[in-house]
Amino acid sequence: MVLAACVLASSMGFIDATALPVALPKLRADFGADLASVQWILNGYMLALASLTLIGGALADVYGKARVLILGCMLFGLASVACALAPSPAWLIAARVAQGAAAAIVTPASLALIGATYPRTQRNRAIGIWAAASALTTAGGPVLGGWLTEAFGWPSVFWINPPLALVVVGILLVFAHNDDGVERRFDVPGAVILALAIGALAWALSQIGPGEARTAGHASSQSGAVLIIVAGLGVAGLGLYAMWERISKHPMTPPRLLQHRAFVGLNIATLMIYAGISIMFFLVPFDLVDRRALSSTDAGLVFMPFTLGVGLLSRVFGGLADKIGARVMLIAGPAGAALAYVWMALGQNASLMLGVLVPMALLGLSFAVLVAPLTAAVLSSVNDTDEGLASGVNNAASRIAQLVGVALAAGVGSFESGYEVGLVVAAATSIGGAITAAIMPTLAAPIASGSKGA
Repeated sequence: MVLAACVLASSMGFIDATALPVALPKLRADFGADLASVQWILNGYMLALASLTLIGGALADVYGKARVLILGCMLFGLASVACALAPSPAWLIAARVAQGAAAAIVTPASLALIGATYPRTQRNRAIGIWAAASALTTAGGPVLGGWLTEAFGWPSVFWINPPLALVVVGILLVFAHNDDGVERRFDVPGAVILALAIGALAWALSQIGPGEARTAGHASSQSGAVLIIVAGLGVAGLGLYAMWERISKHPMTPPRLLQHRAFVGLNIATLMIYAGISIMFFLVPFDLVDRRALSSTDAGLVFMPFTLGVGLLSRVFGGLADKIGARVMLIAGPAGAALAYVWMALGQNASLMLGVLVPMALLGLSFAVLVAPLTAAVLSSVNDTDEGLASGVNNAASRIAQLVGVALAAGVGSFESGYEVGLVVAAATSIGGAITAAIMPTLAAPIASGSKGA
């Protein structure tokens, strides 16, 4: 029942993320909004999510995983009501930021609660079920969003979430075990510094590429200068955060975590792997629509082999990882993904079946092999009292990787051979993730929470 609650909680965010884009054209028409406002309806959510995910994981450790998940679901439900009742684009953007902040609590807290509920020997299988359900709800989002928008209007997309939130809260109140967190204060100054730093970097990355309005002359140079300044402030903020964490009596990310090479290696692998798949998700739709002349609906269906592969096979490979260990899966998954990217690059002029659908199925199989063992290995690499923080760090790494991947794809996509070059870059980053997993030390017992930091 706890696993079901965690799956439903995460599904709210996944459904919302994929169902809303389908409703945007009608939403824009109803409000008479410009494209910039519509873009920030999406970007406001993503920036809040990327900026606050690590903080959400830390909150789960300090105040209790089930308690924080309940709070996150209630906030997500309330923010969804505010979105559905929005009278203006500005109201909707503000409510979407609140939704993103709530999602930054829900996702790491749900994964940390799974980690706390299941013993390490069963964790891969449980997270495999979570990953499978997440993939299937993500795939169903566009279909559900399109039907609801046509039948009941765009606000109905947001009315999905409040009933789900109430169901999750009810299940957790009845079935979740008592979890009082750990005896340490929450690092408020560190949280503020980190949120501002990651938010600045996320905003800078989101402005790179075709989505940015590029004009000639003075306006373009001003935009570039602002981008550099904000990115520099983000980097400086991360440096300030690292300094603060070393002197804080109650650090949010204790320096001892950096002593555990397996934990660091897993997050480096996450950055590389998710940067690669983000490049693919950015480039392939343009090729399908612009060059292969598919409709938007048909282009979306091309990704179904990937989604169904992850959705139907994650549980199987999660159970296998419980038996043979995670390392083999963490090497085979990224290596298979790299092969799929190279296959797509070489098959650009081949038929849709041979050049896209078959390698997309291979990619789905590869990520089914990878996702559950990677997530479970991250949770198992730290002490039980740090599982929420570990989940937050890993989720933040994947969010930043997605922004980096889109920025890289936007950069190479402007070249004549940008499709092939971008997919080769995706393959290289994925192979980097496999190599990181191969040279990573064995997942030994995590460093105890009472040990001193560096």
